[in-house]
Amino acid sequence: MDITFVRGQKTYRADLSRPIDLSIPLRKGHDNPNCFYAPPPDFWPVKAGDFVGSTALGGPVNFFNVTFNPHGNGTHTECVGHIAKKPYVLGECLLEAHFFAKIVSLYPQKTDNGDRVVLREQLEALLEKGEAEALIVRTMPNDERKLNARYSGANPPYLAREAAAYLVECGVQHLLIDLPSVDREEDEGLLQAHHTFWQYPDAVRKHCTITELIYVPDRVKDGYYLLNLQTASFDLDASPSKPLIFGIGS
Repeated sequence: MDITFVRGQKTYRADLSRPIDLSIPLRKGHDNPNCFYAPPPDFWPVKAGDFVGSTALGGPVNFFNVTFNPHGNGTHTECVGHIAKKPYVLGECLLEAHFFAKIVSLYPQKTDNGDRVVLREQLEALLEKGEAEALIVRTMPNDERKLNARYSGANPPYLAREAAAYLVECGVQHLLIDLPSVDREEDEGLLQAHHTFWQYPDAVRKHCTITELIYVPDRVKDGYYLLNLQTASFDLDASPSKPLIFGIGS
């Protein structure tokens, strides 16, 4: 299915039959990314009397319980409720699903304290103000180890507060990144990039989101795409998500 859409004074085309999935599947056990010491996902069949919810165990249907942590186990989208005292939920914040997006690739820079950080000047070289509603950041090097990386206790790369401020200045409403968090793993609870991106608490950008733990395959080139950001209707600050992108032409 082909569609056309207008952004500003320009018309674009996209083929909706050719999505590229940026999410990491949520699997039972340890074959997932892990961060912030979250327990691994678990799936198990319901058992009640003679009923067992597993066809492999002789049941008539598969009927499984699932436990997981949205923030710690895989691709997820979060709203300002992640850091706010007020109970914002994702479904009240993310009211649209389609966005004009730009993919950029960069190497986090090593700072004096040894941390690897996405810096403001890197984003300034890759993104102009008003260029896209959504920014998709692919950190380098990029390989499939991101699909089940053990981030807990590893001090993975993160976003500088000034870089988050630049995204706000550029009008970026939705940030998607292949890291476990936009903030340092251990930062004494400051969460400066989160606070800056959402402008919390002084001028809250309620309808803006952050999506973490995506994976952008090497075959996907930097540039512009149509983003379809799919989430589930959990009454929480975050949800597992499935960002789909579509190549566009003018």
